[in-house]
Order: sequence, then structure tokens, then C-alpha cells
Amino acid sequence: MHKIDIHTHIMPEHIPNWFQKFGYGEFIHLEHHKPCCAKMIKGDKVFREVEQNCWDPHVRLKEMDTTEVTTQVLSTIPVLFNYWAKPGHGLETARFFNDHIAQCVVHEPKRFIGLGTVPLQDIDMAIREMERCVKELKMPGLEIGSNINGKNLSDPYFHPFWQAAEELGCSLFVHPWEMMGENDMMKYWLPWLVGMPAETARAISSMIFGGVFEKHPKLRVAFAHGGGSFPFTIGRIEHGFNVRPDLCAIDNGVNPREYLGKFWIDALVHDPKALDYVIDVIGGDKICMGSDYPFPLGEHHPGKLIAEHVKDHKLRDQMLASNALQWLGLQ
Repeated sequence: MHKIDIHTHIMPEHIPNWFQKFGYGEFIHLEHHKPCCAKMIKGDKVFREVEQNCWDPHVRLKEMDTTEVTTQVLSTIPVLFNYWAKPGHGLETARFFNDHIAQCVVHEPKRFIGLGTVPLQDIDMAIREMERCVKELKMPGLEIGSNINGKNLSDPYFHPFWQAAEELGCSLFVHPWEMMGENDMMKYWLPWLVGMPAETARAISSMIFGGVFEKHPKLRVAFAHGGGSFPFTIGRIEHGFNVRPDLCAIDNGVNPREYLGKFWIDALVHDPKALDYVIDVIGGDKICMGSDYPFPLGEHHPGKLIAEHVKDHKLRDQMLASNALQWLGLQ
């Protein structure tokens, strides 16, 4: 059974101390304080602890074999986007992470596919780094955040980026970060439990209402975490479009429901009934296996829900592998 995991994160084992070098911000570096484990230091404060599978490709490969994952699509951890940094510093950090991911792919080209990251706080720099990722590093796509310093993805600021991505055939994986209302709901891990799904719905809705998919129909975009809460609120979103077009249809007059099946999502929904629902709403040909490896909120045995719950073998195989290849433009 061929399994391609489109949603996995990786970081280098050794990261420069940019907080010390640049003298500001919340740049991440690692403090290897004990074997097989490290503290992520955000600025000068401990952010979280991570294990060796977060940076060591050999450990990663062993765990992939244990869970029968054929190929992982590698992307950086969203906290490393560094969109808040000065543009030149954002570019420096992005290039560092991109070069690291590219090297992982070079060493294991049949097991890893790389996605880059770009400094979207400066569109010209972002486009140049996207071109380097696609043309020089041979990456099929990029991972980007659900908003950039508070700007929705519908903002005209991003128009040149969408156009360049479409022309380059660069696939995009949209991952939630900087969740709206995060500081108001820190207790109970709510930013991750309810903020992330809402943040992904924000990104999808922004791209639809802003006409991004309408203006750039060849864009290949996938969204993390089963599309967040978007599939489950499409009825409300469509109803709002119909009853208040003066508020919703100001940039795009096409019914939001028309875009179902025109973008991809991963299958990270943690629930068989939710999986049935997104297959029905989004379409089985637009759902890819994605685990959020190696983090605890992900699917610990990647693809298990699909493999055990989807009885149609053709659909199961599509979701486990071929849909991912289609999104990445690798077929």
C-alpha cells in the first residue's frame, strides 16, 4: 500500500541563534539539553520540548517504516515562518530552512519531498525565493501561513504572489498559525483545539471571497487539518453570501459552494464520521493523507483512519497517495 503523507514538519538539528545575531524578536533555536531531546528556545524563553524525530531523518525513516509510510512531504514548523521579522532577516532564515529540507530530499529522494517557506512580509523577496525553491532546489511547492501579519490571504498585497505561483506551477500548502483570538483563549490548549480549525476556515473563505481561485484557476492549493471548520460551515457561509451579498460578494460574485472540489485538504479529522462528511462535501479526489507528524495532535499512525474506514479500494488508494501526487503536480 503506497502512502504519501503531505503534512509533516521538520527542522534542522542546529539552528543559528538569530535572536542573538539580530538582537530582537522571537527567532527559534534549539538547546540540546539531553540525548534525543531538545528545547525550542523562542527568543530567550523556552517555547516547547521536541524529540529527535523532529530533526533526525534516520529516526524519521525508521518511524515511517514502522507505520508503512512510503513518502513524507516535508515542511517547516509554522513557528519558524518568521513573517514578523525584518524582510532581509526573514529571507535569511527561510533560505536556511529551505536548504536543509532540500538536502534531506537529496539524501532520500524516494522517501522525502520538500516544500519551501518564503518571507511573505516582502512579496518581491518571497517570489524570488519561491523561484529558487522551484527552479534550483527542485521543490514542487511551498508551505505558507493562513494569514501574514494579520493580512488575510484575500488582500491585494498577495496578488503578485498568486500569479507567480500559478505561472511557476508551484503547489501551496496552507497551514494555520497566529490564530485569531489566541491570546484570549490560552487555557485548555484552545488555540490548537478550536483556533486552528477556525483559522483554516478563515484562509479558505478569504481566498474564495477575495476571488483568488477565480482569478488563478490553475493554482493547486491544499489546506491542513481537513480544511478546519470550513467544510462544516459551508452551509452558513453560502447562506451569508446569498442573504448579504453587499457584505460577502463585494470582490467575487460566485457562490462559495462552487469552489468545493477545486482545492485539496488533508484527511486529519480524527473522526470516521467527519471523514465521511468531508469526502461527501469536498470530494474524495481532493483529500490527501496528512498526519502532522511528529507532533502529538497529529495522527499517530499516519493513514490508519483512511486505510481502515474507507471501504472503496480505489478511493482509499487515491486518498493515501495519488491525490497527493496530483496536488503536487508530480503525476
